[in-house]
Amino acid sequence: MGQPKQTSSVTPLRAMSRAVSFAVLGGLLLSQTAAFAQSTSQPANSRSTASPDNHATNNAASAAGFDDETGDTATAAANGATANADDAQQRPAIPDAQAGDDITGSILDEDIRRLNTREAPLDETLPRRRAAESASTEETPGIPIGTFVLRPSVTQSINTETTKDGNTRQRRAFLETDAAATLTSDWGRHQLTVTSEGAWQRNISGEGEEQPSFKINSDLRLDLPDETTAHLTAGYNFYREDTDDPDAIADAAQQSDVQEFSAGASVQRDFGILRGTTALALTRSIYSDAKLANGTTVALSDRNQTTGTLRGRVGYELSPALIPFIEATIGRSVYDETRDSAGYERSGHSYGAKAGVEVDLGEKLKGEVGVGYEMADFEDSRLSSIDTATLDASLLWSPIRGTDVNLDLQTSIQPSTTAGESGYVSHALTTTVTHQLRDNLVGTMIGGVIWRDYPTDSTVNDELVYTAATGLTWNINRYLDLTSTLGYELTTRKEGSDSQQWRAGVGLKLKR
Repeated sequence: MGQPKQTSSVTPLRAMSRAVSFAVLGGLLLSQTAAFAQSTSQPANSRSTASPDNHATNNAASAAGFDDETGDTATAAANGATANADDAQQRPAIPDAQAGDDITGSILDEDIRRLNTREAPLDETLPRRRAAESASTEETPGIPIGTFVLRPSVTQSINTETTKDGNTRQRRAFLETDAAATLTSDWGRHQLTVTSEGAWQRNISGEGEEQPSFKINSDLRLDLPDETTAHLTAGYNFYREDTDDPDAIADAAQQSDVQEFSAGASVQRDFGILRGTTALALTRSIYSDAKLANGTTVALSDRNQTTGTLRGRVGYELSPALIPFIEATIGRSVYDETRDSAGYERSGHSYGAKAGVEVDLGEKLKGEVGVGYEMADFEDSRLSSIDTATLDASLLWSPIRGTDVNLDLQTSIQPSTTAGESGYVSHALTTTVTHQLRDNLVGTMIGGVIWRDYPTDSTVNDELVYTAATGLTWNINRYLDLTSTLGYELTTRKEGSDSQQWRAGVGLKLKR
């Protein structure tokens, strides 16, 4: 006897399963929002066996990012549908990305969008990547002043100096106080940096001229739109003219005090692979009277002058590390007095051009090298023009970790105030080597030479000035250093006596 034919409700359940499957698939195609979870949360009361339609539903849910929970029995299929519905209700809706939506702007940290790195608070723990910094390279926390950070330092030293000029020898011992400070802004955009340093000397024995000095410079960087950066600069420099300077007064007990005021502005903009720079600089020089040994003074106000220089540069970016450039300058010097004490008109013009290359290889090598031509002429026809080929270089090289070599080569035309003399060409080469001997001990060596090249028709002979110095800095702790220096300078002349100077000192440097 055959079994009776089954007439249960399986066929309606299958129809309902297909309807639910089509509804779910249509909801996935139209939208992936929270409405999808609500449209698919239908009562799952059927307990039929799994069918190909159930697999299609579960596969569509898996493609939307949900777990694949298909089973072989009706109970597993019903539980899988319920789990998918609950999961859809718990997960947040993910809207489709549209063009122009600022998605990252709301999740980027503010410091990532800053052009200047935020100064760390005084009580903030240094990040792990800075833990390896040595005592000699670690920067002091500074003093917060509003939106600025001030880092001052004071060095007190005792020194000895011996000067020999021909058969004349002078010795002196003196105390020197050196003060320096750096003030840096902590702004999101733009940056203002102010640096200052000064030295005050007082003789405690022997004879010799004291050499006070002070200078302060400020640089306001403006980060403008369209890859444009502007700089506004200003500065003041005070120093006492050196006895070995070609324009110094012979046998003066105290040379002239010189004050220099400077101001400038520059704009740099990137035009794709081209980079253009325009700069204007103004300098005002004021000279005080020199004092002779007999107590009389020599007025030097006829040397007061104002100089303006306009410079333009265009660079071609072969790569971020290599940028060839061409540069042109034009300058104008105007003296306060039309004629100096000897009756010469010293005002004049200057012109220059050079070509070179900027190099930036990161910490290993950076700087620039250029060759060109420079000329200066004067309003007085009795003063001959001066022209010269130029070779300029400013490079910072780090051959190995802990060693830095700074090479500076400058060619310039220096006007003279000697009667009948136009001036001379100065070729100056200076090399500074800094090496970290130990974690808290740094050695420095400085060597340089200056060639003062006078025109062939000049009555003044060429001069060579050699300088050499060495120093050690021991970091006792984060805020206190012990310093020592030893230096030598030799000036040789074709005619006349040579001059020499020895100097040595030791001091303590307090920094914050």
